[in-house]
Amino acid sequence: MHIRKIQLAAIAALSLMSAVAPASAEPLKNIVLVHGAWVDGSGWKAIYDILVRDGFHVSMVQEPETSFADDVAATKRVLDLQDGPTLLVGHSYGGSVITQAGTHPSVVALVYIAAHAPDVGEDEAALGQKTPSVLGKTSGAVKKTADDFTYLNPPAFPELFAPDLPRAQAEFTARSQVLAAAKVFSTPLSAAAWKTKPSWGVVATADKIINPDLERWYYARARSHTTEIEGASHAVYESHPQEVAAVIEEAARQAPTQ
Repeated sequence: MHIRKIQLAAIAALSLMSAVAPASAEPLKNIVLVHGAWVDGSGWKAIYDILVRDGFHVSMVQEPETSFADDVAATKRVLDLQDGPTLLVGHSYGGSVITQAGTHPSVVALVYIAAHAPDVGEDEAALGQKTPSVLGKTSGAVKKTADDFTYLNPPAFPELFAPDLPRAQAEFTARSQVLAAAKVFSTPLSAAAWKTKPSWGVVATADKIINPDLERWYYARARSHTTEIEGASHAVYESHPQEVAAVIEEAARQAPTQ
């Protein structure tokens, strides 16, 4: 009888432990995509379709590109709408945006797609001058309006930004640019989420907008899980959506959710 009581007590204790033990973490489902300068969220369409097909809840930020603070605020506004752990993805200038906005409590990991990833006190313009790209060496490629907004010269856009896209698509993107305030590129960051959160990075090896070596340097410093896509242009998220989506999904599977 005494043994039987011990057995019953043990069973009761195990039942109590199982009742109060924390549930295992739910898989990450929320992904927020942040575009770069001179383009908008529509460029994510092919990647969006893949991620949604595979069961993810995907949102895209439309940055106004009027100031770095405005773009960070627009990103945090979308992050506030997420219902759980979130993977934050940025392309190009969007990498600077997610580096600052990624301190948001819902963000558990970051993905950089041919992107900048400055540290606190740094800005991408100065870093780009130290490791210049083809764009940085091409006179007259970046144009500026009278009120100090920038855009990429439309005739040069297909060759510099998207040489691996169909010509008609690249030309449409050139003519539908979102003009970016010049100051967005030279605003120093006051936070760097990659210092405390895991990150993944995609290098576009034929990138003419950001030097691929600068991308490699950013990701090495952040200790990002890095993937190189051979022959890809700066428009890698549009020209190689399967490969980029695979990196995003890998990050979503491996990111901590608690």
